[in-house]
Amino acid sequence: MRIGELAAQAGLTRDTIRFYEKVGLVTGRRLANGYRDFPPEAVPWLQYVRTAQTLGFSLAEIARTGEELRNAPDTAEALSALFIEKIQVIDERMAQLAALRAELDARVGTGCPLRAAG
Repeated sequence: MRIGELAAQAGLTRDTIRFYEKVGLVTGRRLANGYRDFPPEAVPWLQYVRTAQTLGFSLAEIARTGEELRNAPDTAEALSALFIEKIQVIDERMAQLAALRAELDARVGTGCPLRAAG
């Protein structure tokens, strides 16, 4: 299928698909006339990519884990492991942000944002 049809079916723009192709997330072959031709399985894959991004996964993480998931005997188990790993990363980041917030809160009203209240 050509890029316009893929974009319509996946709910993406042609530019997004071109970018995903550039970074290796999707592969299309070139026809003799120069048009890109994508396999039908590119549609659910691109929908997966968008969903994974919505869940906080970076394109690099999606690219790294995509092949693993396609070859996993139990995809649900493999996805659950990825989700648990991502939750741990989020929890660590939330703790860092809470500490940063506390530090900023301690500096409010000190007259100098670089000096902690004492």
